[in-house]
Amino acid sequence: MRTALEIIIVISAILVIISISLQESKASGLGGLVSGTSETFYSKNKTKTKEAFLMKLTIVSAIVFAVATILINRILL
Repeated sequence: MRTALEIIIVISAILVIISISLQESKASGLGGLVSGTSETFYSKNKTKTKEAFLMKLTIVSAIVFAVATILINRILL
């Protein structure tokens, strides 16, 4: 059981790192202030884009990581 939880922790940690690294920055900085931003059809439908998938993957992987870490600590006690 402990070995399986350790494997789950490693895999979920790698998934969190990769999914965060692939996400684009949401801060436009001063460039967005000067040039302005416009909403397009693509930006309005972000629920079906790669960014939405990566965000969901990050959340699920982080939850799995946290739960597995708590469970492995309960086993050791």
